[in-house]
Amino acid sequence: MTHSFDVIIIGGGILGTSISYFLSNLNKSKKIAVIEQAHNVAFHTSGRNTGKVHAPYLYNPEKKKFFAKSAFHGYEMWETYAKLKKLPFKKDGVIEVALDEKGTSVLEKYLKWGKQNGLEDNDIELLNKEEIKKIEPEIKCESALCVYKDASTDYSLFTNSIMKDSKESGTVFLLDTRVTKIEKEKDRWVITINDDREIYAKFLINAAGGEAVNIAHDVGVAKKVTDVHFRGEYWRVPKEYNSLTKSSVYSVPEFPEYPFLDPHWILRVDGSCEIGPNAVPVFSPYGYGKVKNIKEFIPKMLEMLGSGARKAIFDKQFQELAINEIQSSMSKTAMVNRVKKFLPKINADKITEKGTAGIRSSIIDENGKFVPDVIQMDDEASFHILNYNSPGATGALPFAAHIVNHLNEKEFLKCEDPQAQCGPWKFNEIIEKIK
Repeated sequence: MTHSFDVIIIGGGILGTSISYFLSNLNKSKKIAVIEQAHNVAFHTSGRNTGKVHAPYLYNPEKKKFFAKSAFHGYEMWETYAKLKKLPFKKDGVIEVALDEKGTSVLEKYLKWGKQNGLEDNDIELLNKEEIKKIEPEIKCESALCVYKDASTDYSLFTNSIMKDSKESGTVFLLDTRVTKIEKEKDRWVITINDDREIYAKFLINAAGGEAVNIAHDVGVAKKVTDVHFRGEYWRVPKEYNSLTKSSVYSVPEFPEYPFLDPHWILRVDGSCEIGPNAVPVFSPYGYGKVKNIKEFIPKMLEMLGSGARKAIFDKQFQELAINEIQSSMSKTAMVNRVKKFLPKINADKITEKGTAGIRSSIIDENGKFVPDVIQMDDEASFHILNYNSPGATGALPFAAHIVNHLNEKEFLKCEDPQAQCGPWKFNEIIEKIK
């Protein structure tokens, strides 16, 4: 095995894998590797989500214009890629419901944002309760925003396909490989993997998702922030409910400043339906079960108490919300009742099977505030992507292209051919669209 690389990407999620895809297409002579500790790419958050390809109606076009563009063009790119690779891409839409007048005002804002972000009149419309009843008779609400340009897919399949394409362009994927130590030695990184071997890199890209902050701290970057982790749990509903609605149904979040989202009614690309997720505080990006959380409880609490996160921990509203989420984890009925508010036909007694849980990691700054946006940090011979929750999997392809272009423009990683063909797209044309 080659031990020395020009670029090493830590993290084989959908973003890290997409970055390798563009880098390998633009730099045929560079040696590129992706390190992923799981046995496959997209094993954690990238493969444990709702599988939605979202239209950009939730992004403020003034404050989050770039994210909106990433989501808008990400939708188009994934649709194109799905056709090319014969992967699932189901245009089934999403309905955002408001249960009161306050929620309707939020939907009016989302409608305006969606159109400002490029959605056409036939992509999105706001309906009153009588109008929504005609097309979705089981939904109970005051108003509903129907977003027709929304789709379902399987991001694990997408990421695995992108990995195969990246491999064909020369990228090496080191799976079942954990980074256990990182040191700088003159003009190269010395990376210890699995506690027993060393590999070397001229440049390091940190796209490690739930471990990205830890890796950044290991190399002396982003010391003033810390991360907190939330497990999103799902319940799979019986087949008799699969035709209850034609689209997934979301509700206007009551507390948008916190990463606690009310559970949704989710139509999966395979036709199954689920309720979820909640947002249960856990102590590890891999805290799916009790054993891992117990093991990480003390070190994580000490880390949080020594950072700005302690302000969030002692915030009364945060504590109340955390307790509510824990209750929704302990009580299936508590979680199902949230969805019954807009889908009253659901009977919790008929729901007996749990779905796949995923973990979302969010960053808290030194002031104890949740950081709403992705953080991109340049450092000498390294680049770090922290808090990548938005634009999420939908925007992963254009966002990865943006990162590669940024590194090229900063001359950290000069691209050999910025006009190279990357699958069905020319790289420079992607950049022009999202600039």
